[in-house]
Amino acid sequence: MSAQVIASFHLVRYADTSAMRYAAFDRPVLRRTPGLLFWRILGTGRGPSMTLGADLRRWALLAVWRSERHLEAFLRSSPIPARWRREARERWQVRLTPLASRGRWGGVDPFAPVRPFAPAPSAGPVAVLTRAAIRPTRLVAFYRAVPAVDDDLRRQAGCLASVGVGEWPLIRQATFSLWRDAAAVRDFAYRRAAHRRVIGRVRAERWYSEELFARFTPYAAEGSWDGNDPLG
Repeated sequence: MSAQVIASFHLVRYADTSAMRYAAFDRPVLRRTPGLLFWRILGTGRGPSMTLGADLRRWALLAVWRSERHLEAFLRSSPIPARWRREARERWQVRLTPLASRGRWGGVDPFAPVRPFAPAPSAGPVAVLTRAAIRPTRLVAFYRAVPAVDDDLRRQAGCLASVGVGEWPLIRQATFSLWRDAAAVRDFAYRRAAHRRVIGRVRAERWYSEELFARFTPYAAEGSWDGNDPLG
């Protein structure tokens, strides 16, 4: 991949659950999209992180593009964003410059090459993606730990917005979140007791067969997420 790749995250809410069919219909369209290097259609949870409950009216798309030009062409000409504009009750999207990435998604780092994992800029908002393939034998332990982390996340003043997303129910889960700045991310990751305990157990008990952590600079956000633009 080129060092100039960009990513985009799209969050779309429909009027009812009949929109589930689009998860299948959109796949061949995305496979044929020029300049689209990596993509995942993702269901969304009801909480701010990885949870058991699903919101079947809301769906997400994470995409990695060869260039800004290819993303612009997709938004202008593809039937998928045309349907979002026509049918969605609410939609929000943001463009993302990858800052750092660690781990794999389906055996690859979708955002490579980026510079070695390093501190994010000290000022300005930061987007964070965490993704995990949970070992079936660790599912019970994982989901028992989620509520405490969710409660902690909801209390973080520095967290602008967060949503749990996933490819497969229960097993392949992720969280996309927006933060006031890099200091707010560090505070939650390393200073909050509930999160520290879970991270310790993840490592000690090998909960995940594959995981990825990536940071981005978000820019050019459009639309609303739960009634407002969290980056506005």
